[in-house]
Amino acid sequence: MAEYRGDPVVVIGLGRFGTSLALELTRRGTEVLAIDNRPKITQSLAGRITQIATADATDMEALRQLGVPDFYQAVVAVGSDIEASILTTSLLVELEINDIWAKAISTQHGRILSRIGAHHVVFPEHDMGERVAHLVSGRMLDYMQVDENFALAKTSPPKEYVGIPLGQSNLRRKYGVTIVAVKPPGEEFTYATADTELSYGDIVLVSGRTEQVERFAELP
Repeated sequence: MAEYRGDPVVVIGLGRFGTSLALELTRRGTEVLAIDNRPKITQSLAGRITQIATADATDMEALRQLGVPDFYQAVVAVGSDIEASILTTSLLVELEINDIWAKAISTQHGRILSRIGAHHVVFPEHDMGERVAHLVSGRMLDYMQVDENFALAKTSPPKEYVGIPLGQSNLRRKYGVTIVAVKPPGEEFTYATADTELSYGDIVLVSGRTEQVERFAELP
């Protein structure tokens, strides 16, 4: 196991999202308590996650017995059972968990989770759909929405910027984006500087307002 990092996290709900999250946190060295009410699921993950328990997370006494009140962070990754998602989140709020993340499957669901006290609401299906749409419809190799209107994309450099030092390119003034890093063929990413010259075959990491990043990525 990797060296321990960060506060322990309780993950409630082991569907695809919750399982992926719990396994990745464990891989990165974070202590995880994973909870699900389906024995087959918890048995299949035994030994792969720091701690795993079969329990009903809508039962306050069960949460107390598992030591959930001792955790600083919790993630409610319950899927389509909106009632269980809301009840579990409300119990975590009642237990005064400091940092509660909750998965929502709709805008209305997310709004309710926020109102009852979730500190962060995530929409993994929506976010993944948005990301894939950008990859399918354009020239982007990868895409991430960092904030409501700010994005980071991996793409190829437009031909008009090949062979020109970035400091002389007027890129930010013309397109409103910044090339953060460059990856030449067969090499690793390195930070871009004013002296960096792009070449055909390079991959660039570009940041900026969403519509500007999209526009830049469509340049030939």
